[in-house]
Amino acid sequence: MDDRLAERLRLFREGGHVRPEVADFVTAELNALRDEGRTVTEATAGMLTSHLVMALTRLLDGEPAERARDGDAGGIPATDEQLAAELCAHPEAVARARAVAARADRELGAALPDSEVAFLGLHLAVLGRRLTS
Repeated sequence: MDDRLAERLRLFREGGHVRPEVADFVTAELNALRDEGRTVTEATAGMLTSHLVMALTRLLDGEPAERARDGDAGGIPATDEQLAAELCAHPEAVARARAVAARADRELGAALPDSEVAFLGLHLAVLGRRLTS
């Protein structure tokens, strides 16, 4: 993890809006990705980091994990064929997202809904593409 991504996590911690266990969980997940050979930097994993930190924090605070927008079903367009195609093209990212969600449920008691797992899968697919590019 580069200094800028570590700084992002530090700001989340020090801001007082994120539980320490959430920051620790996300840090561990990022370190696991790095240890697998992925490039985990602000540029490659900044959005993944923020998304996961905020989703887990909302869940633990008793709020919905996703923020629905007009025309969306749970934060994901219900008819988004491009999203479905992207996820189908990256089954390893979807499997990894499901594994992260299972660990979050087990370790934090935060059950990510399917829409959040899908978004997590997209972030991981981007990270995986950067590994092979």
